[in-house]
Order: sequence, then C-alpha cells, then structure tokens
Amino acid sequence: MSDPKGMVSFVSSGPGDPELLTMRAILRLEAADVVLYDDLASGPVLERAGSQAERIAVGKRAGRPSAKQEHVNALLVEHASAGRKVVRLKSGDSGIFGRLEEEIAALRAHQIPFEIVPGVPSAMAAAAVAGIPLTRRLTARRLQFVTGADVTGGLPGDQNWAALADGNATTVVFMGQRTFPKMAEELIRHGMAPDTPALLAEAIGHPHQRLIRTTVKGLAALLAAEGPSAHPALILYGPLAEMP
Repeated sequence: MSDPKGMVSFVSSGPGDPELLTMRAILRLEAADVVLYDDLASGPVLERAGSQAERIAVGKRAGRPSAKQEHVNALLVEHASAGRKVVRLKSGDSGIFGRLEEEIAALRAHQIPFEIVPGVPSAMAAAAVAGIPLTRRLTARRLQFVTGADVTGGLPGDQNWAALADGNATTVVFMGQRTFPKMAEELIRHGMAPDTPALLAEAIGHPHQRLIRTTVKGLAALLAAEGPSAHPALILYGPLAEMP
C-alpha cells in the first residue's frame, strides 16, 4: 500500500525578482497543490504557482499581525498528511534566519518527507545591485551574517561584539533597521571606526528598491531620525568596495 502522505518543498524565492528563481523552484511552484507563503515571498514570485494551487499567507512582519509559528507548522503537517504537494515559500534563502529548522522538526515528528530548494540569498542580491563584492582580497577576509533582532524585536543580548566590530570582516545584518542605532553604539565602543562604510539595501529585487551608501555612524543617525521604513532592508558594513 502506498504512503498517503504528501511532500513539502521548502522553496527559496530569492530577493523577490522572479527572474532569480531557480528552475527547481519554478517547477515546484507550478506543481503545488498548496503554497504557504511569507509576505516577502509574494507578489510576482507567487504568480508562478499553478492555477490549481491554494495560496495561504503565513508571513511574519515586525509590528504587524503575524501567523504564529505553531500554526504554520500545523498547516504544513495538515496539508502534507492529506497527500498534497505543499510548497513552503520563503524569501531569500530559506536556511538564513527563516525558522526552517522548526518547520523541519514538525515534519520529521510526523514522518513527512521534505526537500529544501536553495535560492539566492538577499545579501548576495543586495551586493549585486550595489555592484560590490562581499569579500575583498587583503581587506575583507571574512563574511558574517547576523540578525539584528531577537524574538522580542530588540537587539540580541548575546552578540559577539569583538567579531562584529572586526575591521577585516564584511557583516550583513538582517532585521536590523530598528536596532542598528544601538548596535552602532556598541560597534564603535568595541573599536570600529565610525566612518566604516555602510550600506542600507531596501526592497532589493522589487521595483522600488533603494540603496543608501553611508557610514556606520551616518546610518545609525539616519535610522534614529527616520525610523525603519515600511520595506524590508539589509544593512551591510565593513571594508566594502569603493562606492561612488
């Protein structure tokens, strides 16, 4: 007797431009019975799903009503257990600050098969749009991805400040618009030069994308004065390539 369980494909949608989807991502979207999608993985990317697919929004955004993680897990199990082909559509690459592990654990607990379809991380897309590499020979020997917010939305208290203030590393901060002014204070206190290059990359992959090229101190002042924008953004700082 065949196994009645369906399959869950964790599909990484990249930064939002459907032209950056992998072929596997497109094939899984076209064949899906159900698509559970994040806010940042909607729009033109979601349009690649087949007409037969049920679309369910399960996105999480700071300061807005959001689906609870337990609810998302339950939906994955429910639909896959009914024999459906489920796509869990996540922005960027699903393995980078995307709660992927929690959702995999729920599937494993119910012995539901799954696959992970990698995608273009938003950090790489931002660097490409800005026309810069993320590493530089002799000056940027290391690349690190960090989150600027914990589960409460505040700056994580267990940051490795020596590593984050390393002048030989390029650092990418996810979910850091609200907390970067405080983060910049700590970086400077731990030895980072205030004029270290910084880049705010906003809504990358979307028609209204925006790049702000400044310094660590300048970006902190900007975000403190204006607050976070309504669009998702990444912060990059360190020995970035010379910027016009």
